[in-house]
Amino acid sequence: MGLRRARLLGVSTTNAANANPSDAEGATNTRDQRKVRQAKRQELLDAGIQAYPVAVDRTHSLAEIREKYPNLEAGEETGDIVAVAGRVVFQRNTGKLAFVTLQEGGETGDHPRLQVMLSQARVGAEALDSYKHLVDLGDHIAVTGEVITSKRGELSIMADTWTMASKALRPLPVLHADLADETRVRQRYADLIVRQEAAAMVHTRSGVVRAVRRALEDQGYIEVETPILQLIHGGAQARPFETHLNAFDQTMTLRIATELFLKRAVVGGIDKIFEIGRVFRNEGVDSTHSPEFTMLEAYEAYSDMYGMAERIREIILSAANAAGVGHELITPEGQTVVLDSEWEWKEFYPAISETVGQDITPDTSAEELRAIAEANNVEVDEQLSVQQLAMELFDELVEPHIVQPTFIYHYPQAAQPLARPHRDDPRMVEAWDLIINGYEIGTAFSELIDPVIQRERLTAQSDAAAAGDEEAMQLDHDFLRALEYGAPPTGGLGMGVDRLVMLLTGTGIRETILFPLLKPEGDE
Repeated sequence: MGLRRARLLGVSTTNAANANPSDAEGATNTRDQRKVRQAKRQELLDAGIQAYPVAVDRTHSLAEIREKYPNLEAGEETGDIVAVAGRVVFQRNTGKLAFVTLQEGGETGDHPRLQVMLSQARVGAEALDSYKHLVDLGDHIAVTGEVITSKRGELSIMADTWTMASKALRPLPVLHADLADETRVRQRYADLIVRQEAAAMVHTRSGVVRAVRRALEDQGYIEVETPILQLIHGGAQARPFETHLNAFDQTMTLRIATELFLKRAVVGGIDKIFEIGRVFRNEGVDSTHSPEFTMLEAYEAYSDMYGMAERIREIILSAANAAGVGHELITPEGQTVVLDSEWEWKEFYPAISETVGQDITPDTSAEELRAIAEANNVEVDEQLSVQQLAMELFDELVEPHIVQPTFIYHYPQAAQPLARPHRDDPRMVEAWDLIINGYEIGTAFSELIDPVIQRERLTAQSDAAAAGDEEAMQLDHDFLRALEYGAPPTGGLGMGVDRLVMLLTGTGIRETILFPLLKPEGDE
């Protein structure tokens, strides 16, 4: 940018309010800085210079430059002319020389950076003055120049020209000062700019999802997509979100599970099938729950809950490798979780018995279970059935203390309405939950394929819904019709992808979801 245009802008480069952010932004608030930056944007436009050009010259990424020139000597000049671009995250002016650090997103979330040097002897006084006046921290600029190393040995670009690639109208937040936890989640875009860990999480999650998909595809599974908008909610016990379809003048729900449509496909002969997709449950929000989350569901004909146990082990070991954590995890509490050891199987009722110190069976009365709950300071709803009371005791007293990978099985029927009765004890269902570090990571069934029993189960659920249970499933006649065509013996698996990422990274759910749902805020 030449002197002629700098003069056309008509603003002194020594004006304190327009000085570099290192001098001015710390002394003014964000609103004032936005006004300063907006004025600079307008000055660019008034001078016929694009503040947001369609494209800029770029021959290499910053990472490519670093990879191509790893071992230059201090003060070395290569003679190679390149064009790079990036966000300005640091700058220091020393009269006739400006040092600038550019940052880009990178392919692994590592925020590659590269130094650029703007020398008056190289770019000219006009261009250097224009840079000092117009460029703020957070701006994107493009630079063409020679690859060199500084006298201190820092790989750099000695600029011949520079141009604005995108003018930032807000100052960058200062890590640990401006970017509080709530702001980091709400303004994830700012978090990604200034905190490498946030960008790394995006790449880690992506790698985990790829590994999950690859583990299933290696076993011959195919991936499909099922409807998100549904006429009838089912496949889980959860309160749905409702919406309205104008075309049919019909109340619709967002899916709470993908199960019932995937099972329809198994009936049709798609023997190994899975879906990784968003599901929506109108429930509470806390450090482990989000109203919308990503679920894996997979079904395999002629398998059962034991076959699906092998599948989830393959998936988790593959995901752990993709996340770079190996097969031993250190939890935030300092405990070691060993993933490649033999995973324990523990029955539901004996697990409760072991914890409370007395024998609990399917025949234990509601009165006894309530007494145990009271003795252990567990609050329970008066309306809970005997099976629901047992599940409440397990959830509060047993599950939080299971650290190593453990399959909990022989659940009561109320826990899994769509699972078949257990082959050896019909009082329980053929299902397990995988617990690791105190959280349910996944669940699997030997699927209920008898359409008569399934109709009885769903009718009972429908009756509960009519009586006011907002989490009960509705009666899906089309799903029952599909089962009547004959489904093969099938194993089914469900796993929360967010929970898996939480386990592998030791973070909460709001960190693992790129843009989690938050309460609305007022406009600024």
